[in-house]
Amino acid sequence: MKPISDTINKLAKKPEFQKRYEAMKKEVTSHPDVKQFLRDNQIALTDPIVDRSLGRLYEYIGQSKECNKCESLDSCKNMLQGYHPHLVFQRNSIDLQYDRCPRKELYDNRKKNESLIKSLHMPKDILRASMLDLDLDNSSRLQAVKLAHEFVKNFQPGKRSKGLYLYGPFGVGKTYLLGAIANELAEKRISSMLIYYPEFMRELKGSFQDNSFNAKVDGVKNVPVLMIDDIGAESMSSWMRDDILGAILQYRMLENSPTFFTSNFDFTQLEHHLAVTQRGEEERVKAARIMERIKYLATPVELQGNNRRIDN
Repeated sequence: MKPISDTINKLAKKPEFQKRYEAMKKEVTSHPDVKQFLRDNQIALTDPIVDRSLGRLYEYIGQSKECNKCESLDSCKNMLQGYHPHLVFQRNSIDLQYDRCPRKELYDNRKKNESLIKSLHMPKDILRASMLDLDLDNSSRLQAVKLAHEFVKNFQPGKRSKGLYLYGPFGVGKTYLLGAIANELAEKRISSMLIYYPEFMRELKGSFQDNSFNAKVDGVKNVPVLMIDDIGAESMSSWMRDDILGAILQYRMLENSPTFFTSNFDFTQLEHHLAVTQRGEEERVKAARIMERIKYLATPVELQGNNRRIDN
């Protein structure tokens, strides 16, 4: 059996092969990035290095760089999805180095950030919320976003920082703002948890069966930033108010752990809700005790505007 090198040498001597080779070399060496690379490394077009590296140079020019030929990460045209090539000159040879492309970096960073945001029963669009998408169409929204920015900017774990108690009618964007804050915190590598309060309470009731009750409550207590969505929408019992909510808020108050809330109720309305149990009992002192903790942990901010759920 003849060595493959003999076959290649014979092919290289054929005129049609030489013609295709020269055309490929011209295409490669006329590419702006390749020309700049050769100039930067003082490599002449006639240098044997160019001929030896022609295959790698051709591989380079055919791929997308800085996502310039790809509409999305899923439609990446490169040999390695999410990675684009860079020319490198080492050991007297031209080679390719593959690095993450901008879209791949954004994707990976987003995944890392999502892992910092724990969520219980929250819709996916809330977890993707962004401050850039918030409408600033009235003074109350401007005030809420301003305070949210100040919190993210100034928050330091271990130091006391008050969260926000966002209240107002349905659909004005209270929960969305919480999601946007969570994403901003994730950019700073700060973990947070968003919980839909009525569903969380229902889940706790069933967690005695699988012995997960203590772990779930401890998780809510200890997360650096807690966000309680729709407090006041649940059917209140003394157990839920005093043994669960009260214990969580007391712990976070003592640890100076910031806590955010959303509600349809202002402070006065929420206190009335907390005072009346499912059995019709009225316990104003216990409700006032919970409210004192909420006021210590969060600054009330009314959010007004149109119901975006209906408008959209």
